[in-house]
Amino acid sequence: MTRDRSGPVLATVCVAFFMTMLDTTIVNIALPDIQHRLDASLSQALWVVNGYTLVFAVLLLTFGRLADRYSPRTMFLAGLATFTVASALCGLAQDPAQLIATRALQGAGAAMLMPQTLTLITTTFPPERRGFAFGVWSGVAGLATVAGPAAGGLLVDALTWRSIFLVYVPLGLIALAAGYALIPERASRRDRAAGLDLVGMLLSTGGLFLTVFALLEGEWYAGGPGLLLLAGFVLHQRTTQGRAPLVPFELFGRRNFALMNAVLMAALFATVALLLVYTLYLQSVRDLTPTEAGLILAPPAVATLLISPVMGRLADRVDPRLIFPPGLALFAAGFLVLLAASGDDTDVLALLPGMIICGVGAGIVFAPANALAMRDVPPAMAGAASGVISTLRQVGTLLGAVVVGAILQAGGSYTDAMPAAIWTVVGVLVLTAIVTTRTHPPSGRQTP
Repeated sequence: MTRDRSGPVLATVCVAFFMTMLDTTIVNIALPDIQHRLDASLSQALWVVNGYTLVFAVLLLTFGRLADRYSPRTMFLAGLATFTVASALCGLAQDPAQLIATRALQGAGAAMLMPQTLTLITTTFPPERRGFAFGVWSGVAGLATVAGPAAGGLLVDALTWRSIFLVYVPLGLIALAAGYALIPERASRRDRAAGLDLVGMLLSTGGLFLTVFALLEGEWYAGGPGLLLLAGFVLHQRTTQGRAPLVPFELFGRRNFALMNAVLMAALFATVALLLVYTLYLQSVRDLTPTEAGLILAPPAVATLLISPVMGRLADRVDPRLIFPPGLALFAAGFLVLLAASGDDTDVLALLPGMIICGVGAGIVFAPANALAMRDVPPAMAGAASGVISTLRQVGTLLGAVVVGAILQAGGSYTDAMPAAIWTVVGVLVLTAIVTTRTHPPSGRQTP
């Protein structure tokens, strides 16, 4: 793609990415209104959230790889169209069952387009400019985190819960028109992955569905069969590496790709833990309102939004070993500062330094990790790589919620359980920081 189009393409991709990320946070604040107006049970209301998360998580890998067959542009536009139509149907739903079904369709659209945002950035920007683009992409995720609860609250208060879905329709139509006009079909037929690994798709989708369902619902009877299907998927992939595997093992033979996935999983584990621990602490222990708690939790996301483009640009120029160990260590240090300020009667404003340190640490690692993971991936595997990254990001998010949630539930009183949860997060970040000292500098000396 010519350089003059790279900016508009990045803007289009980021609008679509923002919509999918916003949708993971904006709905929670509308659940009481949904329950009231649709006469939904608590279980049905929760499935409005979990239905989207479940379908989104299990289809990322498949749709990432399908882009290698049918082109990222095609999958991106199809996913954006699906998400936009599903959003309109969500806003028009007349009962809980309709809303849950259309939310699942929304999740499918998000899974279709999400991996393509990584792929399109990779194919649009040359390696030396890719870090900045991924910095903007990562900053958009931070912006969505801040905007979700605030925008959702304003829309629900001013209109009804339907507005949080209908707002995506004009955004989606604008992004569709821009994407159709600006994103060219880059890959020739011979550059694309040949064939489809249908057995692999079925095994991975079934295994991920059961495993994610077990994590979301605590229905552990589904976890065993899910893990067995995933084990069968890995064994099947070993037999298809010479043809058209869903996951080319060659990707994990690239040390930086494997290490950067570990970084992203650890950073998202910590991010979810931060939001979970301190949302509960601020409202349950300190009796803050949701709006007040949201203001205290905003600085990490704002810091990530501001620093990600800077670090992305820096990642194009310096040895990654100068970025990831310090960045992850700083993220861990932020948690320790927060723990020291988290008392039953301390000033809640004393939490702000720790919150900002966490946001800066996250901003340091997110953009460079995405850029370095995708830097040397062959074009024919870009979709598969994006699908793997997106799936493992979601796994890190789910593990953060499940592991930290279990620690908080098992620890007696909330204030007694908080230190164990925070030290667990610190341990994950420090261990990952140590592992990243093995990262290769992106140079001609790197193993292909």
